[in-house]
Amino acid sequence: MDRGSGRHRSTGPRRIAIAGATGRMGRAVSRLAAEHHCVVVGALTASAEAGTVVEGVTTVSDPAVAFQQAECVIDFSHPDAVTKVADACRERKLALVSGTTNLPDEAQRSLEELAKVAPMMWAPNMSLGVQLLAELVEQAVRRLGLGFDVEIVETHHNKKIDAPSGTAKRLIDAVRGGMMSDEPLVHGRDGNVGARSRGEIGVHAIRGGDVIGDHVVHLFGQGERLELTHRATSRDLFAHGALRAACYLVTKHPGRYTIKDLLGG
Repeated sequence: MDRGSGRHRSTGPRRIAIAGATGRMGRAVSRLAAEHHCVVVGALTASAEAGTVVEGVTTVSDPAVAFQQAECVIDFSHPDAVTKVADACRERKLALVSGTTNLPDEAQRSLEELAKVAPMMWAPNMSLGVQLLAELVEQAVRRLGLGFDVEIVETHHNKKIDAPSGTAKRLIDAVRGGMMSDEPLVHGRDGNVGARSRGEIGVHAIRGGDVIGDHVVHLFGQGERLELTHRATSRDLFAHGALRAACYLVTKHPGRYTIKDLLGG
C-alpha cells in the first residue's frame, strides 16, 4: 500500500550514511552507491575500526557525526548496535533501511519508535526475489492445504553465526500465513522421533564453504512434490536492494515499510 510521498524530491544524488561500513555488506553498499544515484556522506563502524577508509569515506564511531549530512541510513551492522543506530536516526528524523538480523527486543522497540517520526524499513533479506518467493510460498501453502508437508532448508557459508537464517524465519512466517495458524516447528530430526505430525514445519540449516545463501521450501504431497527455491550468487544483490529501498524511503512519510511496498504490492 502506498502511504503517500513527498518528504522531499531532490534532483541531486541521494545522500546516504552506512552503519557497519567496514563489513562485507557495508563495503558493497559503498561500492555500488553511485549506480543508484547515491553518494555516501557518512560511515559508522565500531570504535576499534574508526578511521578506516571505505571507498574514499573515513569511518567514525559516533552516529551523530556519521549521520550528520545524510538523508537515509543503510544499516548492516551488528544486532547489539541497531538500537544506537535507530535512536540516532530518530533524533534527526532520518529514514533507515536495516538488514541486520537476529535483533534483540530493545532494538526492535527502537525501530518501532523510529517509524513514528521517519520512514523505516527492516528486512532480513534485501533481495526482491526473496520477497516474491515468500509471497509464492504463502499462496502455495494456502491453496494446497495441510495435505502437503512443508520443510524449509537453508544453506549458508561456514562463517554464519545464527540459525535458522533471518530469511528462513521470513519463510516460516509465510508458511504460517498460508496455513492461517501457528503450526509447530521442528528444527532438524535426530533419534527415534516418530512419524511426522500433521501440520508441523520442518526447518533445517546447512553450513559449509562460501555459500552466500540458498533457501528451498519443499511441499510434499501424495505422489508429487513442489520445490520453491531462491539461490543468491552474489552479495551485491542485497546491496542493490538496500540502495533501492533507501531511494524509495526518502520520498515517503513516517511509517514502517516493507520490501513488498517497494515492489508495489
